Amino acid sequence: MTDGARAATSPGRTPHEAATHCPYCALQCGMLLSERDGRIEVLPRDFPTNRGGLCQKGWTAAELLDHPERLTTPLLRGPDGRLAPATWAEAYARIVTGIRDTQAAHGRDAVAIFGGGGLTNEKAYALGRFARVALRTRMIDYNGRFCMSSAAAAGMRAFGIDRGLPFPLADLGRADTLLLVGANPAETMPPLARYLTEQRERGGRLIVVDPRVTATARLADLHLQPLPGTDLAVANALLHIALTEGWVDREYVAARTEGFDAVRRIAAGWWPARAERLSGVPVADLEEAARALGTARTAIILTARGAEQHAKGVDTVSAFVNLALALGLPGRPGSGYGCLTGQGNGQGGREHGQKADQLPGYRRIDDPAARAHVAAIWGVHPDELPGPGVSAYELLDMLGTPTGPRTLLVFGSNPVVSAPRAARVERRLRDLDLLVVADFLLSETAALADVVLPTAQWAEEDGTMTNLEGRVLRRRALREPPSGVRTDLRVLADLTTALTPPALPAARSAPAAEVVAGDPSYRFLPSRGPLQPPDAAPDAAADGADPRAVFAELRRASAGGVADYAGVTWERIDAADGVFWPCPDEDGPDTPRLFADRFATPSGRARFHPVEHRPAAEEVCDEYPLYLTTGRVLAQYQSGTQTRRVDALRRAAPEPFVELHPDLAARLGVEEGDELRVASRRGEMRAPARITATIRPDTLFAPFHWGGAGRVNSVTNDALDPVSRMPEFKVCAVRVERVTP
Repeated sequence: MTDGARAATSPGRTPHEAATHCPYCALQCGMLLSERDGRIEVLPRDFPTNRGGLCQKGWTAAELLDHPERLTTPLLRGPDGRLAPATWAEAYARIVTGIRDTQAAHGRDAVAIFGGGGLTNEKAYALGRFARVALRTRMIDYNGRFCMSSAAAAGMRAFGIDRGLPFPLADLGRADTLLLVGANPAETMPPLARYLTEQRERGGRLIVVDPRVTATARLADLHLQPLPGTDLAVANALLHIALTEGWVDREYVAARTEGFDAVRRIAAGWWPARAERLSGVPVADLEEAARALGTARTAIILTARGAEQHAKGVDTVSAFVNLALALGLPGRPGSGYGCLTGQGNGQGGREHGQKADQLPGYRRIDDPAARAHVAAIWGVHPDELPGPGVSAYELLDMLGTPTGPRTLLVFGSNPVVSAPRAARVERRLRDLDLLVVADFLLSETAALADVVLPTAQWAEEDGTMTNLEGRVLRRRALREPPSGVRTDLRVLADLTTALTPPALPAARSAPAAEVVAGDPSYRFLPSRGPLQPPDAAPDAAADGADPRAVFAELRRASAGGVADYAGVTWERIDAADGVFWPCPDEDGPDTPRLFADRFATPSGRARFHPVEHRPAAEEVCDEYPLYLTTGRVLAQYQSGTQTRRVDALRRAAPEPFVELHPDLAARLGVEEGDELRVASRRGEMRAPARITATIRPDTLFAPFHWGGAGRVNSVTNDALDPVSRMPEFKVCAVRVERVTP
């Protein structure tokens, strides 16, 4: 077995049991679903990531399958402005007519797609293909832009590849020193905390960088508590200390990297006292953290949303990558740099085409060779593929404007709650000519739609997911969707067929503009240009609604790309506990550990990037004297559409809140539970006060799982990182006041 390989378990499915994975975070914990007498139960499953353990969200996940608020029929908005039940034929007619009318009047880019990081690989792939071939629009992006995009961009420019963890999760337990930056896995992915426990039981040191004393920070040997938005200065100071003390691995730097001199010159100016004045982290703590990293036999640096969701998120991650490279960590067992992916398929969701600038296999859409390869799979001419679109927030902010999309289709996302400057985004959605939302519950975004399509849940469809390690997993259906409910793949296949012109006679090659994916009379060939009748290659025929067939096509489309799935098959996944990409050959090994011999850059060397600290996009002032940061709580997930409907989770975290320090509360005359109004230049939220010494006196914290008056994203900043286009969720200037009863 290769390092990180798994013992074969050959999980499968009986009519009443399915070995599958949790529908929530990127840990993708293994679980067993069992159905007896109409009751579905979640049972433990021994899987490498979680070894039978689940968090409260996982244990209660099945409660949503038969939830009374489950959507089981399409909804159409009528002349009275209300959503009412309709047939699928009526819903499709409204959508197809709307798409055709919009594109006829305003052009192809007037129809847009907004996807999600929780969609399976098959659905993410099909969504990108639908946008570029059936709609021929460049306007597609997804909510993963709000999650992993800064770490992805930093990873690509340093290593030439973006995989959240370039090593198996088990390495975390082996590290002598583990540095977590802006990560709170004890609440966001609790089963991962067992690796932190293993690490400390072995005598390892855990260091946490976070403005709050989180549940994870309480486990740490050392907690650095910087001012929000100053992580980059902390990273440069740690590198400064490593240089001064002689902890830089100069042999590794010389043999395996390039560009160090420019980074060294910047780090020389970040003496610890300068970083302390800016961040508030004491010099002694900076020195202790640097010593723990620089003298460790093995060390790992991990970043997460706290470091990444900034208008300088890419540079902040690059600063920690620079530190890891200077210490010689990447590519060594038990050492390295990694990112804790957030959404369930946050890794695979960005690899296969629903991102504005990418084609399947993590190919760039503006690369002629990439366009030619994918166009051949799709049976179109490369020139027919649209070019790069715009990022998620930019797309949302254009909706309904004279130069923006007039029709939007949303799959697996709830931007009314999750987008920054959310009140503005909500207005943009209301300005659309046609809003279509596919979901299984009436989210805040679906409630605004003209058409709502009821779609299958995670336990009702087969497919693959890619977890935070780059491990491709199998999601297995326990049962069929309820009557009246269709899968996302079925919806995309149906819409493609409805939008496709009549098939041309087989005697002539079909121009790309006339025959598109999903036409029942034509099928794709693995690597050819013009489409042919299905009997020309019956084994290559692919039903657009069959996830196994879609995955087979995805494998061909990804072959030779950065994220190469060509050698990954469902059978191979079933024979083990997943397959790590890249895996280009069915008969060859997968890759649990990257960078052992070379990096994925043209030179094979990792690239340092010089990065300077710069202030947050919005600094405090007399009118807005406090910083606000946001995050998650243990019992809720993302926009809360699912978790807020689970009784046990709602009881555990029933409402939003605002954390503030006791000193600030005393100054404002605020007591525990008082209703607070938090306002920024963009909007306001209201929620009860939670007074705690775990937050800095100059900083407020609020979770982002709620809509309505408690929607913190009404307040957050829509300033974007210039590279990743990540919004600055994690810091903005606000004022707070007690709401007088």
